[in-house]
Amino acid sequence: MKAIVIKNYGGPEVLQLEKVPTPLITDPSQVLVKVKATSVNPLDYQVIRGDYEAFFDLPIITGHDVSGEIIAVGDAVKNWQPGDKVYYSPRFGGTGSYAEYHLTDQSSLSRMPDNLSYEEAASVPLIGGTVWEMLVVRAQLKKGETILILGGAGGIGTLAIQVAKSLGAFVYTTGQSILHEKLQNLGADVVIDHHQKNYIQEIQAHTEGRGVDVIIDTIGGSTLSDGPLALAGYGRIVTLVDIPQPQNLIHAWEKNATYHFVFTRQSRDELHHITQLIEAGKVKPIIDTIYPIEDVKNAHQRLQDTKRERPLFGKIVLSL
Repeated sequence: MKAIVIKNYGGPEVLQLEKVPTPLITDPSQVLVKVKATSVNPLDYQVIRGDYEAFFDLPIITGHDVSGEIIAVGDAVKNWQPGDKVYYSPRFGGTGSYAEYHLTDQSSLSRMPDNLSYEEAASVPLIGGTVWEMLVVRAQLKKGETILILGGAGGIGTLAIQVAKSLGAFVYTTGQSILHEKLQNLGADVVIDHHQKNYIQEIQAHTEGRGVDVIIDTIGGSTLSDGPLALAGYGRIVTLVDIPQPQNLIHAWEKNATYHFVFTRQSRDELHHITQLIEAGKVKPIIDTIYPIEDVKNAHQRLQDTKRERPLFGKIVLSL
């Protein structure tokens, strides 16, 4: 089978298309899936540059989203059969989805929603579980509360806006002016151009000094230090981002704030909730660009480039 193989750590240039053996079922609970599409996540380029080298042995096949069709099942698999359409996130530290076939345990599988294409489905599993973890499990976002989603145009952001609205929240988000209409179409009530305005001042003005109940951080920087200035008393901040610099949390203390730190979640149970929202028409995956798997270097370059001619909006998908 063809696969994208990483033999050395680095940037997109280390992603090499090669022929490798097709995996075989060796355990009765395993299933073999023909990968129809996968997607590009920040987690993938972090793996590629060596951030998690303690978890992997070179060479590596990365990729943390699968949509595809089961082609073979182990003897102990009773609830799945060849021909079933599935989507899921491969186990972190194992063989990834940048390949024609993927071998996984039946426990990781979710039924792919009928109202999605393979490309749309491939954009969901990793961010789906992560968004549900952030908004529902950690922030415990409730109907009538206010939420600020920093970085609304990214993969996490575009899904989080929709999920927050489905939960009955009033949604603030940040994004470039050129994307405001798109973000509002997703359900954002107020969009703040963080390149032109100070989001803290804008939130204070819109909420008459109260602040928001929840902040979802997908951008990092000084958010943990500054975010409480836009937070209501006893508010919650949930961050997905590594913290490369010291943070002064004095403002969090003043607000009695709660912080939650979330690593990307690969949970079938949490993805199930997103599946229900998709099938009910309350959530739709947002795709920025679809690249053939052979063009994986350009796909990664688009995600990692900070000076794009066209701003990123949604997920980058690889089709096989």
